[in-house]
Amino acid sequence: MKIFHTADWHLGKLVQGVYMTEDQHYILHQFMQAIDEEKPDAIIVAGDLYDRSMPPVEAVNLLNDTFAEIVLEKKIPVLAIAGNHDSAGRLNFGSRLMRKSGLHMAGQFTKDHAPIVLSDEFGDVHFHLVPFAEPAAVRTILADDTIQSHQDAMKKIIAHIEETMDTSKRNVFIGHAFVTKYGKEEENTSDSERPLSIGGSECVDAALFEHFNYTALGHLHKAHFVLNETIRYAGSPLKYSLSEHLHEKGFLIVELDAEGQVTVEKRKLIPRRNLRVVEGLMDDLLQLTPSEDYVFVRLTDDTPVSSPMERIRTVFPHALHIERMAAHADLSPEIQAIETEKVEDIDLFRVFYEDMVGEQPDSETERLFTDMLQELLDEEREVAQ
Repeated sequence: MKIFHTADWHLGKLVQGVYMTEDQHYILHQFMQAIDEEKPDAIIVAGDLYDRSMPPVEAVNLLNDTFAEIVLEKKIPVLAIAGNHDSAGRLNFGSRLMRKSGLHMAGQFTKDHAPIVLSDEFGDVHFHLVPFAEPAAVRTILADDTIQSHQDAMKKIIAHIEETMDTSKRNVFIGHAFVTKYGKEEENTSDSERPLSIGGSECVDAALFEHFNYTALGHLHKAHFVLNETIRYAGSPLKYSLSEHLHEKGFLIVELDAEGQVTVEKRKLIPRRNLRVVEGLMDDLLQLTPSEDYVFVRLTDDTPVSSPMERIRTVFPHALHIERMAAHADLSPEIQAIETEKVEDIDLFRVFYEDMVGEQPDSETERLFTDMLQELLDEEREVAQ
């Protein structure tokens, strides 16, 4: 069985105040062309279809048109789950009706798990769709008070699946989580991705997925495998932050043979406009070949530069951000902003607190801040569901 594994579309995404909808339309058109060329048997979208729980109309229309073309015109089933950015309730609405047309959408985690069964010339493949859910929600649904973390939740979910899993069939897990080798803390692959928890571990041990022939993951924006080559992130199809400027974006072509052995090929997607970094003196940058790319500009001038963005946009009309690299440079107000996407929430709080109070916050104050931030994050997700 040939499967396209993709994730983290983030339709409706804003990057430095610029809507990426046209770029997303462009890249999904390329994805459609690949479908026509490769003729996959199924397409996986492993969460974060939208960038926020209430996406703009243009993003909703784009997803609707894309899925309609794949499922209704090309007759290829789609298996999609909600990620932490999505509204679980909105994605879940109508899922039973859409299933008959080949669109299998899992928005909300439920106790009544049943795999989606697709077949090829070798027999059945069972797809286990597990949408993102907070540990507290999983604790309530499974009536298990021992569930306190994302690791606990995923361990119990998989144990619940394995109670009825047919191991004589080929099994594919689809999930949205921060999966790492041995469940140890690791750096996120993108600053544009929201944390799954504040002040606690959000990591899940990759070893939990060892009984599945393939594990299709979403959440981390860089394509890579974890622990072994059958547990993979497809990454996002576009660059969504400065931290992703060196990523090679695309999707994965996964093939399952009769015994469930897996081969994976990465297929690159070429964006309408690349997102990249340019660095140098202002006078030198103004001599570069004009480009329509999205650029983050790092100026190395030792002296103040007047109207930097206005001048840069004569060469790079879609420039997104300018920063000065010179230490203790006399920055103009236009480029003094902190690059917040590269700074942790707690670091921003420390800077703010010191500005207001004149000293660094103590451990108790930091704990109160992280507790409050976690409550706000949980409330936002509850509203989204």
